[in-house]
Amino acid sequence: MSILRNGLRVPKAARCLFLLALFFVALFPYVVSAQDRLDPVIVTGTREPQPLRRSTADVVVIDADTIRNSTADSVEDLLRREAGLQLARNGGPGQNSGYFIRGASTNSTVVLIDGVRVGSATAGQAELESLNLAQIDRIEILRGPASSLYGADAVGGVIQIFTRRGDGSPRLAGNAAIGGYASRRADLGVSGSQAGFDYAVAAGRESSRGVSAVRPNDAFGNFNPDNDGYARDSANLRLGYTPALGHRIGIDVIETRLNAQYDGAEFLAPNFSADASPDFRNHLKTSLASVDYRGAVSALWTTTLQASRNVDDLTSGGTTSTRFRTNRDQATWQNALHFGADQQVVLAYEHLREEVEGDSFGNRPRRSNNAFVAGYSGTFGASGLEASLRYDDNSVYGSNTTGSIGYSVQVTPALKLRALAGTTFRGPTFNDLYFPGYGVATVRPERGRSYEIGAAWQSGATSATATIYRNTVRDLIGYQADRAFCPADPAYDFGCAANTSRARLQGATLSGAQRWGGLELRATVDFLDARDTDTGVRLTRRAAHQETLAADYAVGAWTLGGSVLDVGSRPDSGVVLGGYALVDLRTTWRVARQWRIEAKLLNAFDHRVEPVRDYQGLGRQAWIGVRYDGNGL
Repeated sequence: MSILRNGLRVPKAARCLFLLALFFVALFPYVVSAQDRLDPVIVTGTREPQPLRRSTADVVVIDADTIRNSTADSVEDLLRREAGLQLARNGGPGQNSGYFIRGASTNSTVVLIDGVRVGSATAGQAELESLNLAQIDRIEILRGPASSLYGADAVGGVIQIFTRRGDGSPRLAGNAAIGGYASRRADLGVSGSQAGFDYAVAAGRESSRGVSAVRPNDAFGNFNPDNDGYARDSANLRLGYTPALGHRIGIDVIETRLNAQYDGAEFLAPNFSADASPDFRNHLKTSLASVDYRGAVSALWTTTLQASRNVDDLTSGGTTSTRFRTNRDQATWQNALHFGADQQVVLAYEHLREEVEGDSFGNRPRRSNNAFVAGYSGTFGASGLEASLRYDDNSVYGSNTTGSIGYSVQVTPALKLRALAGTTFRGPTFNDLYFPGYGVATVRPERGRSYEIGAAWQSGATSATATIYRNTVRDLIGYQADRAFCPADPAYDFGCAANTSRARLQGATLSGAQRWGGLELRATVDFLDARDTDTGVRLTRRAAHQETLAADYAVGAWTLGGSVLDVGSRPDSGVVLGGYALVDLRTTWRVARQWRIEAKLLNAFDHRVEPVRDYQGLGRQAWIGVRYDGNGL
């Protein structure tokens, strides 16, 4: 059975889960659920708040309850449970992670925290391993082309993380837990609002002994039998003042510190042979500070101003270390014009300045980007239309214009169909441009075109979605081994960065959910054909299929749950890594209105997983903890 051209086939396990999702659609179509009564409001699809049901983009929301009740051990593990997202991590929690939306590379995804772009400009990605789940109120994931709204790098999509904002009477919340591998986790926060002020402050710490990140007998001699654990400290503060109805001034401050061990090798004088014995560590400090104002100037016009600074400071190594620091300053002025209840125009100006400093960049290279955004969203009876256009002018790699258009139609009260097309680009990283002996200043941005069609069904307690997409990317930036294409400097005798190839990313994402009584079932399926179109070779670390199945059952004071994650085989560094399946279990006992005892068993069958070639994740891990919520019911 084939659903796409060029040999993308549906594996048996995926077919079973897809049939299960369809089964959900057929069952109990008229049961009323909480989802019918409260439609989520999203921001990422148009840069302005809108009901999820009106979006023509492929957006999924992970809300606070889902985060709290998940068995996920990290932000990246939480994300991989959504259709269309895959994860490649160099070991267990705390280790460096790669994430792929619809097969696009990690540096082809924009990550925002409360509207601010974050991450390293040298590697071109956000280090999700530095974030604490307890800091997060909800996550919105836009799957598909988004450069016309968010500029460079939004090829696969956008991940926007929102921290908690205070509202209502004071609320104290916290949890503490212990787990296998000498793991510890604790966080505490307070939030609320009074007399025009709102506040939310939280702090947390996590640590784990871990296991050796690298498996014995690895190909590059990096194995060290010591345990590669981590410790992560985090704190965030969000304050706001509303001097008049419809006007708010806010301050947002976040800081995280990650100390993570990893396995590596040094090649030092006098013999320059590989030495894997040092204690290699990543010391990563990430900080964000922003101030914003949002006000309804009139019934027609809402304006938003935001200024922010994000610093990503990494020191990495063993006996010797290397430092990479990104300073990113951003200013945005955004205006929403409302022409009736269902017609909106968004106009925005965005300035971004990036500067890098570190041992490898003696002259502290910098670049600035000025962008203008125009967007429209509206409904016409049962039809919806969204369009956006963005012009970026970068001081290093020039100007880029991107656009997108989406259309949806509500065929029946339960069934919605949609289609979307857009153009994208990914800017070269500072490593691609300036890293000694590798970077080349003339590297051009990658450019892409993406098309998708989708359907969504929502009736009572039954929901299902399906999307088929195709994304073509040209001028892929990668390693060029042919010396003839590199600068004449002898430092480039071993190759350089260059625009090397083209890629085709196509596939389908499917999801279904069904609730009846105290039982809820959810399933997702991800089919992916990601290839270099010049060679026909599959792109590294992308699985052709990935599936999840989760169930939760609530009875009285107890909640029982479990999930299965099935990942197909992946090519990686000349080998094909075998597929694997992980089973996680959890239970919660509400001992009082505000208190819960929680227990989890991760990787219940103790499968030995190789997430990336020669690396290994954790085996079976049990957790037990207690959670307090001052607003518990």
